[in-house]
Amino acid sequence: MAYIAAPARYEGMEYRRCGRSGLKLPAVSLGFWQNFGDVNRYETSREMTLTAFDMGVTHFDLANNYGPPPGSAEKNFGRILREDLRAYRDELVISTKAGWGMWPGPYGDYGSRKYLIASLDQSLTRMGLDYVDIFYHHRPDPDTPLEETMGALDSIVRAGKALYVGISSYSADETERAVAVLKRLGTPCLIHQPSYSMLNRWIEKDLQPVLEREGIGTAVFCPLAQGILTDRYLGGIPADSRASREGSLKSQQIDEATLEKVRALSEIAAARGQSMAQLALAWCLREGRVTTVLAGASRVSQLKENIAAVGNLRFTQDELTAIEAILAR
Repeated sequence: MAYIAAPARYEGMEYRRCGRSGLKLPAVSLGFWQNFGDVNRYETSREMTLTAFDMGVTHFDLANNYGPPPGSAEKNFGRILREDLRAYRDELVISTKAGWGMWPGPYGDYGSRKYLIASLDQSLTRMGLDYVDIFYHHRPDPDTPLEETMGALDSIVRAGKALYVGISSYSADETERAVAVLKRLGTPCLIHQPSYSMLNRWIEKDLQPVLEREGIGTAVFCPLAQGILTDRYLGGIPADSRASREGSLKSQQIDEATLEKVRALSEIAAARGQSMAQLALAWCLREGRVTTVLAGASRVSQLKENIAAVGNLRFTQDELTAIEAILAR
């Protein structure tokens, strides 16, 4: 049966303006970092993607190396787009990135003009697209001149292969320099994608003031600290969990001190009528300084729970004070 999007899909989502641009993004976006590769069940990936769109999620965030294997998340999203979402392309914001190792040899990593343009061409082919809405440089390159990397982003926009460009995981100083180069070239930096969560607040001191001053949006990844800020690990490390695989999330990160914080935070979540995950997402979105949180999922029920966080984004001062006290332990 052909997919038909839910008629009421825009009624329950909050959309936030991305910096000083004309683009709005949903408060919760779907990230494809995990659980959308060839090692995962395609039908589950498809169901999560379509469920997200039915719930008002219009922004789908990918990267060239997402999988595994690298490239497979884009390939699988391209199939969903081709078979189900093609009629809705103009309702979607599709982002991808390049900056991590993608193919052998000296031209498949970091930030050279050759790598970035070639990588985006490959991404467009995998997804079956003429352009993406947002293209990011995925991480700073210590060796390539910043003018070359930002010049490649400018060329990509002028070639019509991306509508907007952004950067990811740049420090405050690196961001200021990158933004200045893009300004001189005439292609503004739309958005920054840093890691951010209750347990990882590095952006608050230096980076967020830069982004606000420059009118740049913020799309945060790992808002659930790769699952630590859920009830997933409160009883130990499940055999089928991400931490059990010792990949991007290490079991050492889940120590008793961290779990004590999560247990205390869970009590505040329960008093608010939220799950721990919903509290963590709402907290990231609490002040309007974050444009969108990139929430991944491994099953539809988890996805629905995450998106439902937009139903309660307001905190009392007492709640915020209590949360700060817990996090400071």
